[in-house]
Amino acid sequence: MDSSSDKDLHDLLTKLRQKYAVMGQDMASYLDGLLHADYLTYWDYVHLDTLLSLQNPKTQFPDEKVFIIYHQITELYFNLVLWELDQIVDKTDLDETFFNARLDRVIRYFQNLCSSFDIMSEGMEREQFLMFRMSLLPASGFQSAQYRMIEIKSTDMINLVDPVSRPSYTSRDVKDHLEKLYWRSGATELATGKKTLTLQQFEQKYMKEFLELGARHSTKNILRVYESRFAGKPEVVSRMREYDLLANVYWPLSHMKSAARYLQKDPEDIKATGGTNWQKYLPPRFQKIHFFPALWSEQEKAEWGRPAVEKALQRS
Repeated sequence: MDSSSDKDLHDLLTKLRQKYAVMGQDMASYLDGLLHADYLTYWDYVHLDTLLSLQNPKTQFPDEKVFIIYHQITELYFNLVLWELDQIVDKTDLDETFFNARLDRVIRYFQNLCSSFDIMSEGMEREQFLMFRMSLLPASGFQSAQYRMIEIKSTDMINLVDPVSRPSYTSRDVKDHLEKLYWRSGATELATGKKTLTLQQFEQKYMKEFLELGARHSTKNILRVYESRFAGKPEVVSRMREYDLLANVYWPLSHMKSAARYLQKDPEDIKATGGTNWQKYLPPRFQKIHFFPALWSEQEKAEWGRPAVEKALQRS
């Protein structure tokens, strides 16, 4: 070993000794443990055996496995989005470079989600889906709590109030906002307008958590960070607009494409899993959800989702 290597090793040992001294620990004991530890393997690091044991179809239809795995992948992407949003809103020395870099990550996650939805919309036999879906009731992708958390961490909750109530809504109370969230009308029975069991289950499990999260992020979300630190900065604005479109136009449209393929039947529509009212809940032009409304013109907001639909029709 040459002198430069000796010096590098000495410097490294010094840093390790300092690290463990701060914790009141003996470095030699940790090195002794390292000597006897097994080598790390890929399958242990990613918990591969556990991961591959998490698919438990309820029927014998082969395409149900496609359905399960894609929803699991979606939830993992949502978890990554939440991880990036937390880094932004919790960082005390936040600068534009960090903000843009983390938004770029969020944008990539949503781009991958939107572009990969063909796994669902094109990747299952319609006959199989219409059979196995009945065994999943009242479970529904509507019950994705992580996506609701993404919404809450992205914008003020008033921007998530249903479009009918929003124009005249004056309350600043998060609890009041929670009662009027747009998605709560998306899991009502088609015939009666009553809450489906899907919605009842979801509210029972998560509404308290949503209330606490909403209160915590009422002044600490992506919109507020933008307004207080980066308002009007062109590179930030372009990223915010792209994120808004991906989350509130292209992602719902990806779902609509799948729903139209599997759940629409002339002369009447088939109810979505759990009886959710997908025809009124999914279209962006009905909900008009904007995380960052000030970044859009009145015409853009009025035509929310229309350019994307026209673009999709041109491709088909």
